[in-house]
Amino acid sequence: MNLSDFDFALPERLIAMRPARPRSSARLLVAEGEAIRDLHVRDLVDLLRPGDRLVLNNTRVIPARLFGQRQRGDALARVEITLLEPEPRGWRALARPLRKLRSGEVIRFSDELTAEVVEKAETDLVLAFNQAGAAFDAALARAGQMPLPPYIAARRQADEQDRQDYQTIFARHSGAVAAPTASLHFEPWMLTALAAKGVAFTEVTLHVGAGTFLPVKVEDVTTHKMHAEWGEVTPQAAAEINATKAAGGRVIPVGTTALRLIESAAGPGKVEPWQGPTDIFIYPGYRFRVADALMTNFHLPKSTLMMLVSALMGLDRVKRIYGHAVAQGYRFFSYGDASLLVP
Repeated sequence: MNLSDFDFALPERLIAMRPARPRSSARLLVAEGEAIRDLHVRDLVDLLRPGDRLVLNNTRVIPARLFGQRQRGDALARVEITLLEPEPRGWRALARPLRKLRSGEVIRFSDELTAEVVEKAETDLVLAFNQAGAAFDAALARAGQMPLPPYIAARRQADEQDRQDYQTIFARHSGAVAAPTASLHFEPWMLTALAAKGVAFTEVTLHVGAGTFLPVKVEDVTTHKMHAEWGEVTPQAAAEINATKAAGGRVIPVGTTALRLIESAAGPGKVEPWQGPTDIFIYPGYRFRVADALMTNFHLPKSTLMMLVSALMGLDRVKRIYGHAVAQGYRFFSYGDASLLVP
């Protein structure tokens, strides 16, 4: 299974720089069996059935991109930091320029937020901030920017609108440095209408890391090592999913993050409560134990997420789906359109 098997040509004009407005007006490609239909996200209210259960990732994206200054004597130098994940000593982070930073140096981001470099490695570093808990969250909210994906950040800066656009309406638990983007399409009225129809919801938490954007560097994809991300499936969430399966309903994760988490929590015959890191890698040949379908955006060529959707639908089928999406002008990636994949 070669990396090139998951490649496709994508015109740059199809990479979405902003989300659809309103959110539910985004297009929705529905692939069920061999059929493909071109609808809109708002049509989920008609598509889903009583007894279906949507699994939602309630992680909250933090404004993880910071711009600060380090000082040596009278000289000041600009430093760009992207937080990756919390550690016992502070936060692991990327830095530009990394090579010029030294252990023990202090970076000032604002009058209330500074951080000391406590460890430096070849690719990243660990920062100990002067604030913790709610004070850190508040200072970070004022000093930080939303960590837009590289393919957007390379073309424009994050702004105030992104603080709303790059956050789901059910974001509750802070810790992600990338959004669960399929969930960005939901609006409050949709949740109300779906619930009235008999569609149930279960919330899980997977703090999406910056590793989601790392390229696959091996040609034999089966040798790729996934980055680990922290997640939780509560006892209540596991019980709800198990009850839906037992009743013959469909369990439909919204986004690859929710899918990876519930598959990580799948035990013999049922979903178990789960808390901790998962590095599950789903590629063709994987046997799904929980997910019956998937709502997801359109993914990068040669990415692990292309491999995941190919595991669900079959590689040839995914190539036809993506060919259709390109031909029909669907908008791609984090702020783009969505698909409902029903194997």
